[in-house]
Amino acid sequence: MTSRVPALIVHGGAGADPGGRDELRSGMREAVAAGWRALAGGGSALDAVEASVRSLEDHPRFNAGRGSVLTSEGTVENDASIMEGDMLRNGAVAAVSGVRNPITLARRIMEDGRHSLFAGPGALDRARALGVELCDPAELITEHQRRRLAALQAGTVGAVALDRFGTIAAATSTGGTSGKLPGRVGDSALVGCGTYAESTLGGVSCTGDGEAIIRVTLARRSLEILKTVGDPSHAAEVALSVLVEEGRGQGGLILVDWRGRMGWARSTVLMPVGLMSPGRGEPELPF
Repeated sequence: MTSRVPALIVHGGAGADPGGRDELRSGMREAVAAGWRALAGGGSALDAVEASVRSLEDHPRFNAGRGSVLTSEGTVENDASIMEGDMLRNGAVAAVSGVRNPITLARRIMEDGRHSLFAGPGALDRARALGVELCDPAELITEHQRRRLAALQAGTVGAVALDRFGTIAAATSTGGTSGKLPGRVGDSALVGCGTYAESTLGGVSCTGDGEAIIRVTLARRSLEILKTVGDPSHAAEVALSVLVEEGRGQGGLILVDWRGRMGWARSTVLMPVGLMSPGRGEPELPF
C-alpha cells in the first residue's frame, strides 16, 4: 500500500457567533491538535476526526455536545455522523439527549455494524449497550444558549482526515438550529448530506442550513463535483454555489481529497476553520 501524507481539516460551523473570536481560535486550535496527535502517532483517520469533533463537543463555545443550541422547549437534541471511506462504513445518531459525545456514539454504532442510524430513545439504548458515557441532559445546556434561544444561530462542527494508509474519514456533530421543534433531524445525522467519505475520492463535512443541505445531498454532491473539477478549493466553491442556488440556503463545507489537498468554502460571515499537515509547525487557522 502506498504511504500517503496525512492531512486534517476541522470546522467550527458556518454561521458561528463572531463574538469572542479569540475563544473560537483557542477552541479550534485545541481541536486540530487533538486530531493531529492521533494522526501523527500513527492512528487512523477515524481516530483523528473523532478526536477533533469530541474536542469541539466538549467546548461550550461550539454548537455540538455541551453548548448546543436549544430546541423551542429549551432542551438539547444532538445529531452526529461519522464515515470511513475504505469500506463506506458509517454510523449516526439523531435527536439524542444525554450523550456527552454524540460522535463517539456514532462511531460505536458504525463499528457494531448491525445498523447505521439510531434516533431518540433508541440511540440512548444503544449508548448504554455499547458503553458510551451518558450524562444529565442539563449538563449540555449553557447559560449562553439560554440567552440566545430567541435568536437565530446556525453552526455545526466537523472534521475530515487522511491518514498515512490512504484512508479518509469524515465526522460531523451538531445541536441543530436554535429554536428547532423537538424531534427535528438535520443534515448532520444523514450520510451523504452532512457527512461523506470515500477514500478513492475524498471526504466532506458540511455545516449550515440543514434543510437546504439535505435538498442537494451536499456532501456526496461535493465529491461528484471534485471528481469533475479536480481541485478541492474549486470543488468546495462550486458545491457552495449549489447549496445557495439550488438548495436555497446558506452554509459551508470542508473537503480533503485522496492526495491530502484541502479546500473549504462558506457563504456566511464566519466559519472557523483549522488545518494541519506535515511541515506545519502548528495548526493554521484561516479565519
